[in-house]
Amino acid sequence: MMESEPRPRVLVVEDEPAITEALQYAFELEGFEVESATNGRAGLDAVRRRPPAVVVLDLMLPGMSGLDVCRQVRFESNVPIIILTARDAEADKVAGLELGADDYLTKPFSIRELVARVRAQLRRSARSGSPVNTEVLRGGPVELDVEAHQVRVDGAPVELRPKEFDLLESLMRRRGRLATRETLIDEVWGPDHFGTTKTLDVHIKRLRQKLEPEPTRPRHILTVRGLGYKFVDE
Repeated sequence: MMESEPRPRVLVVEDEPAITEALQYAFELEGFEVESATNGRAGLDAVRRRPPAVVVLDLMLPGMSGLDVCRQVRFESNVPIIILTARDAEADKVAGLELGADDYLTKPFSIRELVARVRAQLRRSARSGSPVNTEVLRGGPVELDVEAHQVRVDGAPVELRPKEFDLLESLMRRRGRLATRETLIDEVWGPDHFGTTKTLDVHIKRLRQKLEPEPTRPRHILTVRGLGYKFVDE
């Protein structure tokens, strides 16, 4: 008798019992295994003890804040993180994305939409494990080794997060040509991405901080106002 495949496990870090119960019911109905934590410290411990497939993380948590949890989880792991924020917490959304969150939803939210976003993150994680190309892309001082998943600037290694690497690769494959916002979002986050272009803008900002001599006056990752971005040698 063949063993069934293990169910993907979602960790819900949320201090409101009603929301936790609703999410647990919905995810289990969709075939997920669910673990929950009611505060930031417990959530971080749960990730370390048994890494989940996806983390759903409320930012308004008692004790250790959701932003601190996001920062620490991302420092230790590439597990997809979807943050939950209050309707008017624009700064928290940006901060969460800058700390490495992959997506966000604003409360109140549709549970069906959250489940769809979790599935989208799982599909992207599965695709990232497929065989990669052996190309090395070069532009100006930047060298991107696709097979080794490494980036160097003037010969010095630069550490990029997975989405940053994918975004840079998309830009460098169109060296000197426009990459529209829609194209970049589709290639890096996939056609199932539900978020706004803010996610893209935050990742562009992080790339500039890591690759450009003067991030506020970029020479290589340029904005094409109203359309998108392009990578140029100078």
